[in-house]
Amino acid sequence: MNLPSVFIFNWIFLLALFPVAFFWLRRAYRILVKRDFSEVALKKGLPPPNAEKYAPYEMVINLVGGVIVVGVLVAVLGFQALASEDWIAVAGVTLWMKLLASFALGRQAHGLGPGRKKG
Repeated sequence: MNLPSVFIFNWIFLLALFPVAFFWLRRAYRILVKRDFSEVALKKGLPPPNAEKYAPYEMVINLVGGVIVVGVLVAVLGFQALASEDWIAVAGVTLWMKLLASFALGRQAHGLGPGRKKG
């Protein structure tokens, strides 16, 4: 059953993958080439004090996610090699895994739980 509304939502999701891939690959480029660690392991919008330590992990997370999303876009638009259910599954799992990995890295970099009060 291929309803027109499902077709429209699939295209909206496919078009949304373009800016997602752009931002993820741009973050990886900034970390790798420009050595900009301002977006590494963010928690409440702030990087950890030792952001350089976690930069390689954040770069790999963004690079792998961006490359997979670009691969999905090329496979769907260029070669039409993936069925609708397949590319949606790959893109969806990639999106969620990247978000969860970045979230976990941010929590690891900032510490788990509230800081100890001194004094």
